[in-house]
Amino acid sequence: MKTISSFTVNHDILDKGMYVSRVDGDVITYDIRMKKPNKGDYLSHSEAHTFEHLFATYARNSSFSESVIYVGPMGCLTGFYLLVRDTLSKEEAIKLTKESFEFIANFEGEIPGSKRWECGNYADQDLVGAKAVALDMLRELKDWTPEKMDY
Repeated sequence: MKTISSFTVNHDILDKGMYVSRVDGDVITYDIRMKKPNKGDYLSHSEAHTFEHLFATYARNSSFSESVIYVGPMGCLTGFYLLVRDTLSKEEAIKLTKESFEFIANFEGEIPGSKRWECGNYADQDLVGAKAVALDMLRELKDWTPEKMDY
């Protein structure tokens, strides 16, 4: 079988940040790398789960919602994928990501979709951890530009 493109990226030199992972027609996949790969520091499942609920909720309710296709964690627990239509520019994708992370960093209250009937693993949540990850990434992405989005 052909090697998929994300497995051709050298994860030993990949840093935290936001990258264009692939472009498929009108769909752009962003790699939002929140942890340096293979260094032993990963998102916990609970952090990633809470982050997913909040990131997806914000992105799908933002002014960019019509362009958002999918928000979800990487299986390796080093980051998230954001899939959008190409109607969203790179600058807007960065803006959406920063706004989403600010929402998560400042979130108080009941996590959206965290009731038993809304989620298949509703009790596995870590808001404190998700907020810490959001703050860390806001520092990382503070001066991020489209020019930095290439692997």
